[in-house]
Amino acid sequence: MERGNQTGVGNFLLLGFTEELDLQPFFFGLFLSMYLVMFTGNLLIILAICSDSHLHTPMYFFLANLSSADICFTSTTVPKMLLNIQTQSKTITYAGCLSQIFFFIVFGCLDNLLLTVMAYDRFVAICHPLHYTVIMNPQLCGLLVLGSWCISVTGSLLETLTLLRLSFCTNMEIPHFFCDLPEVLKLACSDILINNIVVYFVTIVLGVFPLSGTLFSYSEIFSSILRISSARGKYKAFSTCGSHLLVVSLFYGTGLGVYLSSAVTSFSKMSLMASVMYTIVTPMLNPFIYSLRNRDMKGALGRLLSRVVPFSIRSLMSSWGHNNEDEKS
Repeated sequence: MERGNQTGVGNFLLLGFTEELDLQPFFFGLFLSMYLVMFTGNLLIILAICSDSHLHTPMYFFLANLSSADICFTSTTVPKMLLNIQTQSKTITYAGCLSQIFFFIVFGCLDNLLLTVMAYDRFVAICHPLHYTVIMNPQLCGLLVLGSWCISVTGSLLETLTLLRLSFCTNMEIPHFFCDLPEVLKLACSDILINNIVVYFVTIVLGVFPLSGTLFSYSEIFSSILRISSARGKYKAFSTCGSHLLVVSLFYGTGLGVYLSSAVTSFSKMSLMASVMYTIVTPMLNPFIYSLRNRDMKGALGRLLSRVVPFSIRSLMSSWGHNNEDEKS
């Protein structure tokens, strides 16, 4: 293949899901609907937590940050995909592709680290309940979130900046709906050994270590739950972490499925669908998982909506009254 230099890199082509024009409106409507549900659901979670003083606890503080990260994570890829479908264009600029890779890794790593922090919070709450308020103080909670941000940005910078040294071939087609780092590296004509080393290093530090921390926290949680004598006590203890455990399973299950399958086989439609689960479906489901079985969250959402909906109705009636007065005058 013909080589290009770094400064002369043109646009990449995101091949997306299908070449058939008849299916484009279907995919546009489907992913627009999923994106709006994801955005609205996570935004409601954030607003409910911020507006209800009963939810100003470490667990809900971390949940609000997770919802913010989910919104940003999905917004990194889906709006561009929807724009490409609507305009019948598959192009993304070199700078746009690097930016998408950077923010995708930042918010993906942030999701990962926040899930680990939330697992630690549940570990302290169940295994050390008498010391919970002392250990999970506001200063520590703020440091854990700030540290997650700093580590995520640092890891993303390492992976993104090493791309700047690469030259790319004339074939700039990415068989994906966003600039996925492994797929972009396959298009490089120059040596990618350093890039692969950085990717493996960041994956171990920001993937394997947090996962190990989450698994350790839950192993201690299950050990503590099994030592509880009453069935009611076991159920109550497990219900406090059941939602988080389901979210963790979805996040790691879909994420590991994507990258393990792509490492074993060439990119396929199945791995593309798994990427949709990882980048869109899981963030969309998180608000439902955390709210449906949580009385405090359902109560806060109900109070929030009871304030918002009457206000909207009053505003609409007031606007309608002003219009009628203008027509009479």
